[in-house]
Amino acid sequence: MFRYEFFQLRYDARGRRGFTTLQKYAVAIRLMAMGESPDTMDDYMRMSERTARESLYTLSRGVVETFGDVYLRKPSLHDLEELYAAHEERHGFPGMTGNIDYTHWKWKNCPVAWKGKYASGHHGSPSLVLEAVASQDLWICHAFFGVAGSNNDVNVLDQSLIFDDLLNGKAPDAPFTVNGNEYKYGYYLTDEIYPQYSTSVKAFRHPVEERDKFFKRRQEGACKDVKRAFGVLKAK
Repeated sequence: MFRYEFFQLRYDARGRRGFTTLQKYAVAIRLMAMGESPDTMDDYMRMSERTARESLYTLSRGVVETFGDVYLRKPSLHDLEELYAAHEERHGFPGMTGNIDYTHWKWKNCPVAWKGKYASGHHGSPSLVLEAVASQDLWICHAFFGVAGSNNDVNVLDQSLIFDDLLNGKAPDAPFTVNGNEYKYGYYLTDEIYPQYSTSVKAFRHPVEERDKFFKRRQEGACKDVKRAFGVLKAK
């Protein structure tokens, strides 16, 4: 980030020292982590609202420009093929892209006027929803964050962009073969509440045959990958 002049220590025309790099980083991270308004930094750091907002904007832009091409991107065809191979070896599911699920993130500083919208009966405190697709090695290849905590899996999926490329014909063809049948796109393992899509595989609700019971155990075991990813993100 030091290549950005904004984060470098500078002096004004009177020779007075400006804010240090660490101070600007601290303000930007505080605004992101706590959800506070930039004008609150006047009391905390004696920093103007404009400087605080520019610190947040510049840091966010720097993260995207520095890490976007490697980490903040959609999976390529090569990535999908590696995911297929890894999941087939570990879980026995050929053509599996990952697990999709969502989790609630408590919003400590939610404005009072918004608490009714962001709180639900299951979660008394306001929260935001994070929808993610994670693989067995904790690679999160899709993330959709910021939906009100009063939503459920289906509501969040309706707002998500995960299937937009597929619907618009922009998704890369990543074929795989199962029992002699070739399929054009991979699939996600989901919970029972998700709709019956061709790109989602759910476990049997009430399996009777031993084969179905075995599939249910393997499917539910593989779905723990995304739960583990959520646990890592929320670890303190």
